[in-house]
Amino acid sequence: MAGSILRHFVYLVLVLTVSCQADDYTQYVDVFIGTDGGGNDFPGVSRPFGMVKLGPDVLNGKNDAYSGYASTGNFSGFSLMHEQGTGGAPKYGTVTQLPLVGNISDPLSNITVGRNGTDQASVGYYNAWTNESVMIELAGTHRAGMFRYTFPSSDDTKNVLVDASHFLPDFRGSGLAQTYQGGNITVFNDGHYEGNGAYNNGWNRSPDWSIYFCGYFDTTITTNTTYNATDSTGSIAQSSGSAFSNSSETRVGALFSFNSSDVVSRVGISWISTTRACQNLENEIPPNSNFTQLIEETKTEWNNDVLSKIKTSATNTTSLQLLYSSLYFMHLIPTNQTGEQPAWNSTEPYYQDIFTFWDLFRCGTALMHVLQPVAYEEQLRSIIDIWRNEGYLPDARSSNYNGRTQGGSNADNVLADAYVKGVRGQINWHDGFAAMVKDAEVQPNNTDPVDPQAPDSSTKEGRGALPDWLEYGFISPNYTRSVSRAVEYAYNDFSLYQVAKGLGEQSDQYLNRSRNWRNHFNPDATALGFSGFVTARNLSGFQETDVMDSTGYWGDLLYEGSAWAYSFTDIHDAAAMIDLMGGSTAFEERLNKTFEAGANDGSNIFDPTNEPMFAVPYLYNYINRPDLTVLQSRTIAKSNYSTSSSGLPGNSDAGAMQTWLIWNMIGLYPVTGQNTFLIHSPWFDEMVIDLGSGKELNITATGGDNNGDSQYYVQELRVNGQSWNQTWLTWQDVFEDGGSLEFELGDEPQQWAMGPLPPSPASESTGS
Repeated sequence: MAGSILRHFVYLVLVLTVSCQADDYTQYVDVFIGTDGGGNDFPGVSRPFGMVKLGPDVLNGKNDAYSGYASTGNFSGFSLMHEQGTGGAPKYGTVTQLPLVGNISDPLSNITVGRNGTDQASVGYYNAWTNESVMIELAGTHRAGMFRYTFPSSDDTKNVLVDASHFLPDFRGSGLAQTYQGGNITVFNDGHYEGNGAYNNGWNRSPDWSIYFCGYFDTTITTNTTYNATDSTGSIAQSSGSAFSNSSETRVGALFSFNSSDVVSRVGISWISTTRACQNLENEIPPNSNFTQLIEETKTEWNNDVLSKIKTSATNTTSLQLLYSSLYFMHLIPTNQTGEQPAWNSTEPYYQDIFTFWDLFRCGTALMHVLQPVAYEEQLRSIIDIWRNEGYLPDARSSNYNGRTQGGSNADNVLADAYVKGVRGQINWHDGFAAMVKDAEVQPNNTDPVDPQAPDSSTKEGRGALPDWLEYGFISPNYTRSVSRAVEYAYNDFSLYQVAKGLGEQSDQYLNRSRNWRNHFNPDATALGFSGFVTARNLSGFQETDVMDSTGYWGDLLYEGSAWAYSFTDIHDAAAMIDLMGGSTAFEERLNKTFEAGANDGSNIFDPTNEPMFAVPYLYNYINRPDLTVLQSRTIAKSNYSTSSSGLPGNSDAGAMQTWLIWNMIGLYPVTGQNTFLIHSPWFDEMVIDLGSGKELNITATGGDNNGDSQYYVQELRVNGQSWNQTWLTWQDVFEDGGSLEFELGDEPQQWAMGPLPPSPASESTGS
């Protein structure tokens, strides 16, 4: 035991030594930020976009652990598959091991072990202790993981349970719980094991899916026993050194026992076969792999491929942790599963674990484009290839299955954003356009599968409420989420218009349809002294809608946002929106009320926990008040984000929250589907963004406090050395070939922007 403690101390010294290197940005990544308080961040081991996300599965009997992790509770296993920042229901928690001490008579009886102390982790490394005095250390690669166990030096038997039937449970009872469908495991003469598990459901309600595994122990096995069990009460059969295989719900697993206190395990996974899982393991963690070297390789990859994309002069540790931790979490998913698509053969890239474009299209995918242009193009090619083979673009996808679509077909927005910013490469844009037209014109199968939370239409993909939209130009309450779907369908149609226009296709009908959100704008709806909001309507006219209610979910009129919030959505038609709301002065007053403390019966109207209000603080730019944009957006960032384990205002949503924060630090905000960026002000004196291909965006700020806490009002701005007087710029100005932004900041607001307002294409009679 003393040797194991010494080994752990030596590792920690190594980590600290590397952390002192100036180019090791991983020292600023706190993998526990946002793991509590509903953030659902994943704190385990992963490479950027890695298929393996190796970490703990914790049960506390009362809350779902969507990423597997919870700060309190017992360990049910340590699994190679998890999601990052997802909500609604758990997903994965598959390919699992659990260290156990002593005589284990019923290994498949949902055994859990208590934890001892607080888990520790850093980029590429996870460490935890059980209350049986077992230390677990985890490291990994893209498609394989490494477990290192240090058991107590007592005479008790040291065991590792491999449970093919393990998955993350769901406590909410929302009809989304995963289930185990069957599996098999075989232990070979050399002690290595292979097998698979089949499962279904989870947050995207996917049907049966299988994952394959191949595992080795680099420690001598004294005994191994395979088990199966019909339920959670215990095993009904066992066999030393053999196999169990079945296609029913019979649980299967294997218990491996050791004399040594130090046990090392290596496991590869695959969506294709056990043979491929063994190949992935051999390619990435072959025999005699060094555990510490794996960690260092993981750190190097994160530093080189992700964290070094943004460099700053900041010295404030809190700001650096927020920046680099946010960069880290936004790159955990989607998963790069290229070559691991089980359903079809393709030479195209394949990414999945998309959660979800509804969360990400507003600012997450735009930032991915800036920081990862190569991976971003691959992701776009992947979703188009999914359309080729399955008929629809995904709005969300996991376990190789589309779903669930919360509102519009928002992959359309993602594709349009890339198109108008000149992304071409190997993307077949005619296919991309055809996929968008399918979303806009063809309702998906309306009853297969039936969603118990929204039985009116399929939530798997596409636009389930399309019949009303096409016939009436609005969506009636015959469809759930009718109001929020309508404003999103309008945004989707504008996106299709942008691509159609660029390709020389018929486009005017989609521009006209993009204005149909106005058909839900009820000028007589009132709240807090303001008139005019998007509300429910049918053929008889507008229906009563609680403008301030933001509690809506799948079966309600508005999804995760109020009518007050959704009235601000369609900024491709911003000028018309402002006119409908009473003009610039009334619009400013309405925005001010949105951020007024306690304005809504003692609570705040602005909701930082959900995406529908992401853009609202920046809309002051449409009336040339960027000073108020800076004030409100900076206040939100500084008061709702922190470096604590509860440091996110809401669910991470696959990094969506983190990307909003990064854009706030940069001093720009993207308008998806246009090449427009709204200007506010940066946090730091200097920031350099690597745009790839030798291009950079250099951002400087003089007069500020280099932490964004004060002196953040823009006094003067130069873009590429030229004086700038408008509240927006374009992709071509500073991103296409690189560029510079030079801010002069100060304590007091200045009216520096008197130039043209940001574009509002759908508000113009001919479009633009």
